[in-house]
Amino acid sequence: MLLPARFAVHAVLGFVGLLGDTHLLGEDAFNSEAERFIPNIRLTEKNWGQGAPEDVEKILQSTARQLFPFTGKKDWADILVGKSPHGPVVLFRRGEKGEYIINLNTRDRFWCQYAFQFAHEIGHIICGFRKGDKSNLWFEETICEVASLFALEKLALEWNHSAPYPNWQPYAGEFKKYADQRISKHLLPPSYSLEQLYKERASVLKAKADDRETNTRMATALLPIFRESPQGWAACTVLNLKKTRQPQSFETYLNDWQDNCSSNEQRKFVRKVSQSFGVILPLLTDSQAKPRPRVK
Repeated sequence: MLLPARFAVHAVLGFVGLLGDTHLLGEDAFNSEAERFIPNIRLTEKNWGQGAPEDVEKILQSTARQLFPFTGKKDWADILVGKSPHGPVVLFRRGEKGEYIINLNTRDRFWCQYAFQFAHEIGHIICGFRKGDKSNLWFEETICEVASLFALEKLALEWNHSAPYPNWQPYAGEFKKYADQRISKHLLPPSYSLEQLYKERASVLKAKADDRETNTRMATALLPIFRESPQGWAACTVLNLKKTRQPQSFETYLNDWQDNCSSNEQRKFVRKVSQSFGVILPLLTDSQAKPRPRVK
């Protein structure tokens, strides 16, 4: 579920290209550099059942590390994390100092569930969630489902060699298992494309952005694109820069997304995602790109 944002996006820094190759940096140097891209995360709720607050913070920090560094952006506002039966959700309302507010709906030591829910809400933050036209909100919800699956897979890899605590390392496989179960349940048949699914469900999605079954099926189809080009998360930071209260077509929404991008690499990623939905965007280079709107 969702809520507001602001910010222009910077081009992906050179470090981002190393994120998939930690051997190019020493492990300590890699982790230290990655931390610069991750916002401060603070719990506003202390009762997580059998989950100790310090352990909950560790899983949330680990989850954030799988996504934020790929954006190439360092000036994220802090994130306050609470608990609510109405969650998981990131609120449009901000904290007293501009913090994002996320409420989860989990407890005890269900670490996969913490990671899955938190990654989804991080997805909204990365996408620059904001109030306005809901015609294409389903697409943002789908990207957030991708964020959950992507983070779970990356957590499995990280914890296999660098868990928050040594005795947590055996849990690494649980993240992969959690993701695999969700993916296998929602895989599209070989003869059925994402474009076909979109055309069949477009009218439903406009009315119900959080059609979780469809969101997840689409996310499963998009996940390989993010695996191949994780720097695509940088492009996601400008997804909603031109969002207003005026309804717009999905094609216009995607075209605006490409216009908002700051590099050829980002635009190439956007065109690839768009093409998977059957939308062919014009080739746009740095010299042809329009100046991006300034967002406070």
